[in-house]
Amino acid sequence: MAIDTPATRPANPRFSSGPCAKIPTFSLDNLADAPLGRSHRAAVGKARLKAAIERTRDILGIPADYRIGIVPASDTGAVEMAMWNLLGERPVEMLAWESFGAGWVTDVVKQLKLDATVKTAEYGEIVDLAGVDTDKDVVFTWNGTTSGVRVPNGDWIKPDREGLTICDATSAAFAQDLPWDKLDVTTFSWQKVLGGEAAHGMLILSPRAVERLESYTPAWPLPKIFRLTKGGKLIEGIFVGETINTPSMLAVEDYLVALDWAASVGGLKGLIGRANANTKAVADFVELHDWVDFLAHDPATLSNTSVCLTFNDARITDGATFAKAVAKRLEAENVALDVGAYRDAPAGLRIWCGGTVETSDVAALMPWIEWAFQAEIAALAVDA
Repeated sequence: MAIDTPATRPANPRFSSGPCAKIPTFSLDNLADAPLGRSHRAAVGKARLKAAIERTRDILGIPADYRIGIVPASDTGAVEMAMWNLLGERPVEMLAWESFGAGWVTDVVKQLKLDATVKTAEYGEIVDLAGVDTDKDVVFTWNGTTSGVRVPNGDWIKPDREGLTICDATSAAFAQDLPWDKLDVTTFSWQKVLGGEAAHGMLILSPRAVERLESYTPAWPLPKIFRLTKGGKLIEGIFVGETINTPSMLAVEDYLVALDWAASVGGLKGLIGRANANTKAVADFVELHDWVDFLAHDPATLSNTSVCLTFNDARITDGATFAKAVAKRLEAENVALDVGAYRDAPAGLRIWCGGTVETSDVAALMPWIEWAFQAEIAALAVDA
């Protein structure tokens, strides 16, 4: 049976969960003012780096007494810097419900060799946050990039906690409202919600985190690229644009352009609205089709950025092969690129719905998912 192809195509087929879609107004011409061929330590370089820090503060509403630094190695580098500098002073709880959180568990337990309490949940679920002891240091991801599950709020974090909260927010920042008073260390990378270029991470420290850095020395050695203190004091230069290593000024300029665009669409509130509208377009589709569902089991924890879908048809006997075939069809039609589930996650699709994606493109993609699904189901019948 012939299956009609949808009449409308997404104008932009890029739905990758990282690096993510560039801002809708992106053009290489926007980067013409980048100070290329200049030292990042020159006045112009420092000014651009400091502007990136302060515009980040403005858009995200980060308190004035929190430090914001640009660090190497993307979000991974920022999280590792936090863990290697801060952990070990008191007991630790590690929370994981997807692959990146599991990676932080491995680093803390097997590399730092800390006797941590580890709490995990399966893909699509989240740990019992009410049972987390925030008088311990707690390391967790706010939004599970590979599981489509996010922390619903910060109510479980005590305001008078004794421990530090270390939050990997790389696919949450600029799309979800982060409770800064509950977060002591927050990290993200430019290539996620604002569609920036890779290799640069952001490290945000509360006054409590700074106090820990200046009062505690880890038992293990720290390589130069991880060091945040000197002589028992915070290296303040890192948090005004004096980076540890050489940054890409082209990538810095790209991030600044994205921040300007973010402000033009209403700042954080506007970005959250765009992500929510994109996710609703998917939710409306899921509600009408019983053969597809969200990987997230609880609507309260459904991500509005990395939206993960699973196929639920009894005719499918090999879920991984089927999902890959659907994704391959979508890519061959150039209507959705890089939408296969993460390699460690359950079989399905992963559609990025952050604010740089247009809702009209998400809506246009949905009939194509049905088309690809029906085509693969028909292929199964032929093979049978």
